[in-house]
Amino acid sequence: MRGQPVVLQVAARCAAALALQLALWGIQTRTRGATTADLGWSLLVGLGAVGAGLVSEGTDGRRVVVGTLAVAWASRLSYFLLKDRVLAGRGEDGRYRALREAWAGAAARNFVLLYLAQAVVAALFVVPIAAAMRGGPLDGWAVAGVVLWLAAVAGETVADGQLTAFRADPSNRGVVCRVGLWRYSRHPNYFFEWVHWWAYVLIGHAAPLTLVGPLMMFVFLFRVTGIPYTERQAPA
Repeated sequence: MRGQPVVLQVAARCAAALALQLALWGIQTRTRGATTADLGWSLLVGLGAVGAGLVSEGTDGRRVVVGTLAVAWASRLSYFLLKDRVLAGRGEDGRYRALREAWAGAAARNFVLLYLAQAVVAALFVVPIAAAMRGGPLDGWAVAGVVLWLAAVAGETVADGQLTAFRADPSNRGVVCRVGLWRYSRHPNYFFEWVHWWAYVLIGHAAPLTLVGPLMMFVFLFRVTGIPYTERQAPA
């Protein structure tokens, strides 16, 4: 991989990313379930981390550790999205139902653009991971980053599991989840997802590009696709 021209590497990855998103878009045209857009995003970030690790100029240890963390995070999230949202039979995520209704006759065109845009967003989220891979041997900051990563991913996993179990009980239909971590926060899963991106900031010694992760995730969660749509659907 390192011997290939950078342009060819980038072109190949872009083509693969677009092919994956178009395949997932094709699935949603048959199932009318656009939740696969989120699945594609998480898969592409994980694959992008692998690609970054192969061409990064950082030390082998740094590239392996950061790449392993990113792939483990993406694998967990992808599995959760596939099992809990795509295959669980709970219908399309409310965010996408709202968009489908708002777009009406333009939905077919807009959804293909949305899927392709997710590939671009995924590429942006690979930036902080790649930035954390650059540099010398791992040090105390890297240890702190790994500890933070473990705490954040564990917290998100617990929060997701608690919400899934809560929704599985028919008696909780239409009720806001307030068990476990959800007693203390309306969105503990989003909180831990945001915290997770700070792990790469610590590992990368707060290099400017590592800050792209937590900053972009904050914007997406609070202003784009996260909390605003969730709160509109939640019971009072």
